[in-house]
Amino acid sequence: MLLGLQDEACLGLQLPHESKHRLYQTSNTNRKLRVCVATCNRADYSKLAPIMFGIKAHSDEFELEVVVLGSHLIDDYGNTFRMIEQDDFGIDSKLHTIVRGEDEAAMVESVGLALVKLPDVLQRLRPDILIVHGDRFDALALATAAALMNIRILHLEGGEVSGTIDDSIRHAISKLAHYHACCTRMAEQHLIAMCEDHSRILLAGCPSYDKLLLTHHKDDYMDIIKSWLGDKVQDHDYIVALQHPVTTDIQHSIKIYGLMLDALLSFNKKTLILFPNIDAGSKEMVRVMRKKGIEQHPNFRAVKHIPFEQFIQLVCHAGCMIGNSSCGVREAGAFGTPVINLGTRQTGRETGENVLHVRDADTHNKIYHALELQFGKRYPCSKIYGDGSAVPRILKFLRSIDLDEPLQKTFCFPPVKESISQDIDHILETQSALAVDLGGTNLRVAIVCMRGKILKKYTENNPRTFEDRMELILKMCKDAVQDAVSINCRILGVGVSTGGRVNPQEGVVLHSTKLIQEWSCVNLRTPISDALHLPVWVDNDGNCAALAEKKFGHGKGVENFVTVITGTGIGGGIIHHHELIHGSTFCGAELGHIMVSLEGPECSCGSRGCIEAYASGMALQREAKMLHDEDLLKVEGMDMKICEPITAAHLISAARMGNSKAAAVLHKASTALGVGIVNILHIVNPSLVVLSGVLGSFYQEPVQQVLSQRALTSAQTIRVVTSHLEEPALLGAASMVLDYATRRTY
Repeated sequence: MLLGLQDEACLGLQLPHESKHRLYQTSNTNRKLRVCVATCNRADYSKLAPIMFGIKAHSDEFELEVVVLGSHLIDDYGNTFRMIEQDDFGIDSKLHTIVRGEDEAAMVESVGLALVKLPDVLQRLRPDILIVHGDRFDALALATAAALMNIRILHLEGGEVSGTIDDSIRHAISKLAHYHACCTRMAEQHLIAMCEDHSRILLAGCPSYDKLLLTHHKDDYMDIIKSWLGDKVQDHDYIVALQHPVTTDIQHSIKIYGLMLDALLSFNKKTLILFPNIDAGSKEMVRVMRKKGIEQHPNFRAVKHIPFEQFIQLVCHAGCMIGNSSCGVREAGAFGTPVINLGTRQTGRETGENVLHVRDADTHNKIYHALELQFGKRYPCSKIYGDGSAVPRILKFLRSIDLDEPLQKTFCFPPVKESISQDIDHILETQSALAVDLGGTNLRVAIVCMRGKILKKYTENNPRTFEDRMELILKMCKDAVQDAVSINCRILGVGVSTGGRVNPQEGVVLHSTKLIQEWSCVNLRTPISDALHLPVWVDNDGNCAALAEKKFGHGKGVENFVTVITGTGIGGGIIHHHELIHGSTFCGAELGHIMVSLEGPECSCGSRGCIEAYASGMALQREAKMLHDEDLLKVEGMDMKICEPITAAHLISAARMGNSKAAAVLHKASTALGVGIVNILHIVNPSLVVLSGVLGSFYQEPVQQVLSQRALTSAQTIRVVTSHLEEPALLGAASMVLDYATRRTY
């Protein structure tokens, strides 16, 4: 059924309709169209040879020029240029362009070498059109040189997807090419989606099908099989193996190759194995093959090259084909030969039901099981890649090219909304961040501009339950986003500052403080991002304070500094080499829980003797209440109302008015904080300490004094300063957005 030429309309293979694309003739009807065919390796020659034969058969219309480069000219890969000569084609130029090494650098150097040599050849041949095939790095050099030399390019097999670096190269060639001859309807749609001109796209089918569909039922196929695999081998009782490296994941492809060889050794069937191509990683694959003794094994025949006509017979009558060659998903489908495709190299290809994918494996058992499932089966013949009439269509397409048309190609971009980049309102718009501070008492949201100015702020009491708290956060954020429009602000994202331990990579609060109940293992990023359609960053309030200082405060331009928050609790953040330290389990810079005494007062974390248990606002309030209960707090002249709640401010006021008990409490608190900071200096050795929070100004002088007395000599001169930032949590939350969203890092 596949031997006859099928109806073009039935298969969807045709020239673009004349209503869409009028046929052109060359400007000089007496002059032949000079067509240069450039071939780089054995694989692309199998696709180009049918076109070359077609051009040669119409020598009254076309003048064929042949350029050979790449692995064709390398002995290790079979010197395959000889088969071009055996096909009676004159070679106009042979270019040695391969830099040996079989690694990524060698591939790049090969492209460069080809670009150096090609201009002289193309200038001498002066073709009207260059035919380039596929997705090889050599072909990219050809297309680049031709495009820059104003030579029209016809690209074969563009628009296909295979799932490796080949996709990038293939699509790059398509963008350089002026005309396209693709194989499948899906490839055609891909080219159209890439903004290529539909009138310059020919849905032709694969040229190799023209040859293989006419020759794969030769009577002498058993002679060909025996010549390669020995007299004892039978039809459908051998395997063809062909595996190439995947240049974007060389180590994985080498692993899969070794597992394939192990599976084939265990499967114990005659196997014809071809050497891999010249891509990066091929040398290592050959080394694996030789280490396993494949070339000497009686079940294997390892070869560098097989003529295409014979290779067709071998694939057609194989019990199975295995590897990652495009031949397995393309040509083998025309025969119904079972195929096992290994790895990711052909992941995106259109395939028939004859292909079984093994995308990854840790042992050879999975591949062996695939061999058991596939070996000896026969599948319906696939028509995905053509019907055997690609060459007549391509020749007709070549005749239609008008050399008087402008050489500059045009792209068919889809309609898009008119850009607003020139709108004065957009230009004057202020880039801003939405900052959220989740405190123990209040929930605050602010719009913060790039310079750190708070343009608008919203404050609400923090609800007690998780559900109410999340609902309020989302409502306040939505209100702020709407208000941002009226004050001409463009919100780049949302930054959230919260107490407790935070995983900033996932935007999850791992453990909350006692100040914020029901707030553990909470994903803040997802619900906010989903509701506002904005990127969201989340971090601990101490880290946010450090980030605020880094962007807007004393830490601006300082490589190493520490910020200590002295408020209701004690927290902070460490900037080391301009980077914020989070730690392996996000416990970095939990400064309030540095222990300064083995038997000190109980801390909110459950331990004893932490800085927070001595120097935090809660600790000072506790001590003030104890003095007040013993009637030891109030001194003469101190203004204190009867019903007024006792706070740390009363303790500080009493000390300043001569209360020795209050002064002793504050001295112990200052000393504890100072000793904790000394420990920090001896660990990370910053050049600056910034005290933030409501108690910062009070602690600044006594802490500096403790450092001068207790720190090592080299650390005694490190400055302690008081933050001038009024809203460090909000500014720090905003800085995460402003730095990341404008592609700066902290």
